[in-house]
Amino acid sequence: MFAGAAFALATAMPASAADAVKIGFITKFPVPFFATMENAAKEYAAANPGIELVFGQGTSATDIEGQIAHIESMVTQGVQGIAITPVDPTVAAALDKAVAAGVKVVLMDNDIPGWTGRTALATTDNFAAGKIAGGYLKSVLKSGDTLGILEGVPGVPSLDDRVKGMQEGLAGVDVKVVGQGATECTEEKGISLAEDILTANPDLKAIYSACGPPAAGAAQAIKNAGKEGKVILVGFDYCCGEAEAIEAGIENASVAQFPAKMASLAVEALVKSLKGEKVESLIDSGAALVTKDNMAEFK
Repeated sequence: MFAGAAFALATAMPASAADAVKIGFITKFPVPFFATMENAAKEYAAANPGIELVFGQGTSATDIEGQIAHIESMVTQGVQGIAITPVDPTVAAALDKAVAAGVKVVLMDNDIPGWTGRTALATTDNFAAGKIAGGYLKSVLKSGDTLGILEGVPGVPSLDDRVKGMQEGLAGVDVKVVGQGATECTEEKGISLAEDILTANPDLKAIYSACGPPAAGAAQAIKNAGKEGKVILVGFDYCCGEAEAIEAGIENASVAQFPAKMASLAVEALVKSLKGEKVESLIDSGAALVTKDNMAEFK
């Protein structure tokens, strides 16, 4: 489990049966990152009597209709709050209906730009975290080197910020981007895009992936091409096979988020809000760079 998974429960707020709250917890799609979030939410609820959780999850990073169906179902089930990792800004209309029905909403992982219905946003500062990745690349690249970029889902603010932040962190080194494209945060598309970039650029120096699964895919593509140790690979999420790739020396670094902490903070914010307590609008759950030297700290 990621560092921070054992989120300190010193902030736990025991509740009596009379204070019981029913909260919906919706994540994007089935990958370890979101499984960690669900498990942390369950642990938080178990440590805080009076919290009932209802879970829902989409089937992919672009399952907009599935996520909307979960939102509508949870409102029908009578939840008082919803913690959600919005798969796309277009789910805002369904969340508006939930808010109109008296349901409080805390967004997790990524924001919905311009949407004012949320009570709070519990997230990684993805731009700042992207700068961490860019700073690492800046330390190992020189002007004239080439870089391939594996995006996540274009248009999703958190994923776009990971690329923008990386570019900001890399500023000052004249690196040429020779390939860039979307992966929908899947390993399969990560392999395919990385293979295309590697084939078109035999002397490619580095690859940056804005999501964990494509980073693992890129590691496989690098291995298949026999370029282990010749192409610098930096990922984001530190999940879904990245630990194995770093251990094998194929991936050099990844930016780890703290999904367990993010989930716990989101549920805590909903409970506090439902009790009439003040919560911060933006709750930063942090990020850190993982390399082979410190990966033992992130188990």
